[in-house]
Amino acid sequence: MKFYYLLFFTFFTTISFAQKELPVDTMVVSKHSVNINGKNIAYTTQAGMQPVWNKAGKAVAGLFYTYYKKDNVKNLENRPLVISFNGGPGSASVWMHLAYTGPRILKIDDEGFPVQPYGVKENPYSILDIADIVYVNPINTGYSRFVQDQIDNIDKKDFFGVNADIKYLAEWINTFVSRKNRWLSPKYLIGESYGTNRVSGLALELQEAQWMYLNGVILVSPTEIGIERDGPVEVANRLPYFAAAAWYHNKLPKELQAKDLDEVLPEVEKYTIETLLPAMIHGGFLPENEKKAIASKIAFYSGISEKTILQNNLAVPFQYFWKELLRDEGGYTIGRLDSRYLGIDAKAAGDSPDYNSELNSWLHSFTPSINYYLNNDLDFKTDVKYNMFGSVYPWDRDNDNTGENLRQAMAENPNLNVMIQSGYYDGACTYFNAKYSMWQLDPSGKMKDRLSFKAYRSGHMMYLRNEDLKSANNDIRSFIENSIPKEGSSAKYKR
Repeated sequence: MKFYYLLFFTFFTTISFAQKELPVDTMVVSKHSVNINGKNIAYTTQAGMQPVWNKAGKAVAGLFYTYYKKDNVKNLENRPLVISFNGGPGSASVWMHLAYTGPRILKIDDEGFPVQPYGVKENPYSILDIADIVYVNPINTGYSRFVQDQIDNIDKKDFFGVNADIKYLAEWINTFVSRKNRWLSPKYLIGESYGTNRVSGLALELQEAQWMYLNGVILVSPTEIGIERDGPVEVANRLPYFAAAAWYHNKLPKELQAKDLDEVLPEVEKYTIETLLPAMIHGGFLPENEKKAIASKIAFYSGISEKTILQNNLAVPFQYFWKELLRDEGGYTIGRLDSRYLGIDAKAAGDSPDYNSELNSWLHSFTPSINYYLNNDLDFKTDVKYNMFGSVYPWDRDNDNTGENLRQAMAENPNLNVMIQSGYYDGACTYFNAKYSMWQLDPSGKMKDRLSFKAYRSGHMMYLRNEDLKSANNDIRSFIENSIPKEGSSAKYKR
């Protein structure tokens, strides 16, 4: 049984279906329970809007958030707080909220594909047993919007860009932590996809502009986070992903296909680093016999023909791979963000898929579920459209130093730990590029004991596969538990 009540910080007294603009400062509170790992957890949910202010102190936007707080916790200083962002950069928080760490997840099959009737169910692996969670929607995502009567006075460059995004969200987090009395709590940021740029930059911005220090940052399916890898490195780094996708679709030679994926990938990674990358550095000056040998080996590990590889000068584009791998087997394409998904194009010819099969599958199940859940389970009622993706363009990508920001934050804070989670079948933010980012994140090697990597047999949203939902949440649970210092221990470096 659930009951609801409303709290308002403005003169508004109700949330009605007639509204097309939400109050920038309002909240709906409800009580629930969930069974996690065999234990019943009673919790309170706050779904609401919190303002974004300009320099003059005027509310110019409201950010929609959903905050889950375990009931009957006496000492908040011992209770971790996880602040969750998705990416895009114009994506709502729906993905990790309703499929990964939250107490309710959408109804899908065990591999992550849509089923009907749509809906939500308990998440038996949620991290709510060990941490409270807030899911934040940046401007124009979810229900978050600019204040309409301020639109003419707003410069979107102050919000839509790598560094602008980080600055206003850091201010918002400060207000949230103060309002919810969480300054003493161990704090964690988790970001997925472009959200990894966001939380990497926030780690330093929170320390240096808000004086807020974190215990951990979790990067789920990370982007390049501003770490350069153009040219031969970028091209060579594609191969381990090609091998993983080909293995999944049974396209590797028999001697490789007979091995487990965990045996195949270390072999491919070793070849990539020790042979392919040095060869790619030579470009068009690579001797023909060596070029042919390299093409043969790439074909061996990727499941596509040596001829195709040579025609592409050893640098097969991702989109061509997604089109080519199964071209002769029914003409199916494979997904970009998760290559387990199949698509059907108008014609088998061509050099890229007509659409992203995985994204359409996800929207199929996520969109009805989040709209139902917020309206019915959390009683947050509005006519404002829930933006799965919202317009945040043009997005200023200049001066993306978010990886360096994260390194600096770690250096400044001995208690800050980082975990990376990646899916083997993610062709957009590949697992090997995530490893590469981790290797390059700390050139000194002095902080590598605070960096960890976890991989899963799924794609960009590894948690959609039930087996990985369990293991990935358990990895977060262990990461949080292991990164909270013992009471009274000092945050300092020891020689």
